[in-house]
Amino acid sequence: MVISNKPLQFILAAFLACIPLASFGSTTVDSIYVKTEAANPVHGSHKELNAHEEKEFNASELINSHIGDSHDFHIADWNGHPISFSLPVILWTNNGLTIFSSKEFHHDNTGHHVVSANGQEFVRYNEVIFYADKFEKLTEEDKGAFNFEARPLDFSITKNVFSMLMSAIVLFLLFSAVARSYKKNKMAPKGLAGFLEPLVTFVRDDIAIPNIGHKKYAKYMPYLLTIFFFIWINNLIGLIPFFPFSSNLTGNIYFTFVMALITFIVTTLSGNKYYWKHILLPPVPKALYPIMVPIEIIGMLTKPFALMIRLFANITAGHIIILSLVSLIFIFKTAAMSPVSGAFVLFMSVLELLVAALQAYVFTLLSALFIGQAVEEHDHH
Repeated sequence: MVISNKPLQFILAAFLACIPLASFGSTTVDSIYVKTEAANPVHGSHKELNAHEEKEFNASELINSHIGDSHDFHIADWNGHPISFSLPVILWTNNGLTIFSSKEFHHDNTGHHVVSANGQEFVRYNEVIFYADKFEKLTEEDKGAFNFEARPLDFSITKNVFSMLMSAIVLFLLFSAVARSYKKNKMAPKGLAGFLEPLVTFVRDDIAIPNIGHKKYAKYMPYLLTIFFFIWINNLIGLIPFFPFSSNLTGNIYFTFVMALITFIVTTLSGNKYYWKHILLPPVPKALYPIMVPIEIIGMLTKPFALMIRLFANITAGHIIILSLVSLIFIFKTAAMSPVSGAFVLFMSVLELLVAALQAYVFTLLSALFIGQAVEEHDHH
């Protein structure tokens, strides 16, 4: 009789997911810092503004600033001035590579403050960096991230990139320590190795083997473990509200697109002859090929698309709901809303911890399922 160790795995997984709960319980609202300009500003000058005035609280601004990417980390406000951690701006411009600190923008994100670097002038508008001379001629509809005629290529270390690099380093250090532990002690694992082994075993026994099979699962275990822990760690990082955490990497559509694209590439390159035969020569009458073949090809693309949207939508929705609940206090301008808002925020925070682990599991499970379909071999009788 074999006793299942799934309950133990679930308890350990839930414990790991609850690590940031104490930090998130003290969430503070991202401060809204507004610069007001003097009348008739002069182009090209540094528009340092000494006068600051508060404006009506805007929940949309708060939410968008939190779930969006940025070139610096906003830490806090002190006497009306924002305190932030500046990140490097790395641009490929008409004059070649240009690098400077994001602090040169002096917290301006409205396209007014001009930064001179490498013989060129730049402005920042909604976290998109433009050439200053070309930005002046743009309409509101043209001030987008895909207007590459008016902006340089941006390879900056943004908040999301910083978070991604940090989580990659954490993963490397984590599993390097586990590997050293197994080399020293080949019997029962201890410490960190003993804590992570049930999670690794869970990915192997409950995700990889059932969907890919005993013969071929080992080949894809490194990839499945990587995406499981990488997504999970970044989900948890997004729940911790202070520097150097609080980024919304897994709620960024570009990030989820790349993750889904990697799964698509792995699946496509792993496809055997039975997989491609089922797509290009499906087991239906040949008269239906003009209908079925396009459907099968579209099905190949909808699978990674579903991966991309599911992770993006669930993580982003959780952040929006929590911030909306916090915003109720400032919208109604009364502390009487605090108990109600706080209770719902606490509930949603605990739910988000579950979602953080669940979405990592679902993404890994579906990736294993798609790979399993591609490598499945049909028995001949």
